[in-house]
Amino acid sequence: MSLWLSGKAGVPPCFFRLRLSLPLAAPGLAVPILPISRQFIFSAVTIAVVALVPVGADAEAPQLELNAGIHLIRAEVANTFPTRGRGLMQRDHLETNQGMLFVFDDVFSHCMWMKNTLIPLSVAFLDQKGAIINIAEMAPQTEISHCASRPARFALEMNQGWFAKRGLTPGTRIQGIERAPAPR
Repeated sequence: MSLWLSGKAGVPPCFFRLRLSLPLAAPGLAVPILPISRQFIFSAVTIAVVALVPVGADAEAPQLELNAGIHLIRAEVANTFPTRGRGLMQRDHLETNQGMLFVFDDVFSHCMWMKNTLIPLSVAFLDQKGAIINIAEMAPQTEISHCASRPARFALEMNQGWFAKRGLTPGTRIQGIERAPAPR
C-alpha cells in the first residue's frame, strides 16, 4: 500500500487528491479518497513541526557564539520583547562561558534590573560595533537599575565577575556581534 498526493487536470491548483494505492486485482489501481487543499497540508505540517519544538525558557531563544579575544561566549539571544523581558529570570545557574545577549530595537541608554533573577550577574553594555561601553555588577533579586553610561545597542549578561576575571574592560570589542539576529 502506498500513499501520495497528485494534481488533476481541470482541478484548481490549490487542491490535490490524496490517493491510496491498494494491492487489488489490477496492480497500480489508484482509488481517490479525499480532496485536500494546500492550506490544509500546510496547517497539518505546521502543527506537526510545532509539536516537536521543546517548551521552556530556551525554546525560542537562538544561540550565538561570540568571543572576546581568546574567550569564547555561548550566548542565548534575546531579540524580542518577551525574551528581553524574561531575560535570565528563574535560572539557578549559568555555565562558565554561557550568557545572554540582549539585542535592542534602538540605540539608547538602556537599563537592566534583577527582578526574579536568582544568580548574580555582570552586564556589559555594548555599542553597535560590539565595543564594551561599561560593565555593571548586579546582585540577585533586586530592582536596582543598572544603565549604560551612553547609548547602547546590545547588553551581554554573564556570571558575576566574568568580565573582570578575564581583564575585559570598556573599549574591549566582543567579536561576532554582527551575526546577531535583528530585533523583532
